[in-house]
Amino acid sequence: MKKVSFDDLHNKVCVITGGSGILGSVIARGLAGYGVKLVLIARSQKKVKIIAEEINKIYKTKCVGISADVVEKKSLENAKKIILDEFGRIDFLVNCAGGNSPDATTKEEYIKDESLNFIDNTFFGLDIEGIKNVFDLNFIGTILPTMIFSKQMVEKRRGVILNISSMAAYHPLTKIPAYSAAKSSINNFTEWLAVHFAKVNIRVNAIAPGFFLTNQNRFLLIDEKSNKLTERGHKIINNTPMGKFGEPDDLQGAVLYLLSDMSKFVTGTILPIDGGFNAYSGV
Repeated sequence: MKKVSFDDLHNKVCVITGGSGILGSVIARGLAGYGVKLVLIARSQKKVKIIAEEINKIYKTKCVGISADVVEKKSLENAKKIILDEFGRIDFLVNCAGGNSPDATTKEEYIKDESLNFIDNTFFGLDIEGIKNVFDLNFIGTILPTMIFSKQMVEKRRGVILNISSMAAYHPLTKIPAYSAAKSSINNFTEWLAVHFAKVNIRVNAIAPGFFLTNQNRFLLIDEKSNKLTERGHKIINNTPMGKFGEPDDLQGAVLYLLSDMSKFVTGTILPIDGGFNAYSGV
């Protein structure tokens, strides 16, 4: 039996979209600890450069930050040219860019009789451009980077793609229809692409985080004035058997496993990291 380790990750080149976000930067640090060379992509050059410099100082590996937009093909192609000039190859892609928006979020969970007097607080008040932006960021923002960065993997017949799903993909969450629909699409796309790429030795999987506090969801879970849990925040904690929000570091083990050869016969799977949320019926 082979010794269990992540030695095969050393010196591999990993592109992480959404690299300046809370989850993306934590995933990057986890990989850097095992000698993975990193390319962090984000819209803000300033933010992603700061994180890349921090990783370079702390870990004995190379990390660069590149500004690109995951829904703009040309900017991703420009990023790919920089990556190949700098590293010569791409071994892994982690599609971590995503998030929700207040413009695609209803104020009310349900339409009740009294809601008819405030109809804009329901589904009928959603901003269609906000819905498009959320769907594009999460779904198109996964498809486009995969198109651009995985072609080199296919040519070399080796690579791993890791997408970021959500509990919202399994159980559509109230108030956030665009985000829930987009993450459900990520699950379907992950399974489809895993089959499509199976003959050329490219594995495609996803992780489905439960509830982690991020910049995109904090406004829903923490009251801005009191800094205490909102009613929605309490609901989540009460329906998570472990009774807490996830810590970003909780994602690292699953990411290491799914990118490494330890999971070399695993493709087309979506792995929940959720403190038991998906397994709990509420009773």
